[in-house]
Amino acid sequence: MYGIILAGGSGSRLWPLSRELYPKQLLKLNDEKSLLENTFLRLKEIMPFENIISITNTKHVVSVKTQLAKWYPQSIILAEPAAKNTAPAIAVSVKYILDKFEDDVILVVPSDHLIKDTKAFKKTVEEGEKLAKKGYLVTFGIKPESPHTGYGYIKTSKTLDGFKVDEFKEKPDEKTAEEYFKSGNYYWNSGIFMFKASVFLNELKKCAEDIYGNLQEFNFGGNDTIDYTLFDNMPSISVDYAVMEKTKNIALVPLKSDWNDLGCWEAIYDTNEKDKENNVKIGNVITEKSKNSLFFSSNRLIAGIGLDNVIVIETPDAVLACKKDMTQDVKKVFEKLKEIKDDTHLIHTTVYRPWGYYTVLNQGEGYLTKMISVNPNAQLSLQSHNFRSEHWVVLSGTARITLDDKVFMLKAGSSIDIPIQAKHSLANPYPTELKIIEVQKGDKLIEEDIVRYKDIYGRV
Repeated sequence: MYGIILAGGSGSRLWPLSRELYPKQLLKLNDEKSLLENTFLRLKEIMPFENIISITNTKHVVSVKTQLAKWYPQSIILAEPAAKNTAPAIAVSVKYILDKFEDDVILVVPSDHLIKDTKAFKKTVEEGEKLAKKGYLVTFGIKPESPHTGYGYIKTSKTLDGFKVDEFKEKPDEKTAEEYFKSGNYYWNSGIFMFKASVFLNELKKCAEDIYGNLQEFNFGGNDTIDYTLFDNMPSISVDYAVMEKTKNIALVPLKSDWNDLGCWEAIYDTNEKDKENNVKIGNVITEKSKNSLFFSSNRLIAGIGLDNVIVIETPDAVLACKKDMTQDVKKVFEKLKEIKDDTHLIHTTVYRPWGYYTVLNQGEGYLTKMISVNPNAQLSLQSHNFRSEHWVVLSGTARITLDDKVFMLKAGSSIDIPIQAKHSLANPYPTELKIIEVQKGDKLIEEDIVRYKDIYGRV
């Protein structure tokens, strides 16, 4: 069996913790491991690591590669050069498997689901595999626990092979969700699928000729790169709309394990341990006469007094406060920030890189200050900047700095100037963490102002 992990998406309903450049699948929400890491390890119980293909947007490739490398350094990661939704992503991944490997059963899973009962999940997958081998497209449904309006629904009827899919339904209003819940014939749509590669392509040919036609131009025999021009010709459409809602060759298998897509802050509340007032408190939080609420502090103290059924989320650069039953609307705030070009939707003040992380401390007209932390035995790329100079001050550890053709070893308290367009690199060759303060000066202070010449993480 082969696995495809869909590792794109922005996780907009979990703003401000989830950002466009660091979405929810990369976050550690309920565990010491990220949702992506847990998905990868869950599939390892079903298939070998080398059979797992992750596909993500180009802007997330480095972060995905960094997280998965901890478990399997040779992880296969495909980079989508444009965001085109799930149908093109799955289609290209299936073509990759056929070009590189063989026509076998493929399990497609999102990277941002919470599933703790791995044994029950594996048992359900084994049931689905039997149907996939018979030539079905298999979808996995969740028996509703409530008339939830945040999920799509699947209407079913019983057959000899299990459950026949009669119809896919959009996210309903409260009244319609209540009707679905009472009928007993509906399942939540998990977004998990299984099929033989050749069967999926046959159905793709019938249901989505434009995707199928474009797919014939792809050839992964000699490389792992998704061609930008070919992929950009793909329509932007979900696999539900493109194939699953049109095909007659589909069956549903009820998921026997626990499941939560952690799609909003109310879901985070539901899946975390509560105190005696039914509050979930994460981080630096004090409450008084508050109940049934979620308080999440990433840094500063949150003090909640007399609050009921609310969500309060603190990050260094943004605070979210809303009623618990309105967390689906957080996406509207995310989209509004995007519309007005406010970077709070895009990136955190702390940004993780393969070599460590940096935190933006302050910025203003013509300057930006960062604290940079470099992991032991890690190094930044050899690079230059066209629009800014930099001044580095070592706070702790010892830095090995390459500046043009010279190498400097700087200890805590030492500093150095990096002129505009000078080739430079920062490395930490020692077993302890290196921290420096970086002060940037220039007319254009953006992350894109990097020209890379050499990089051990393959970002050149």
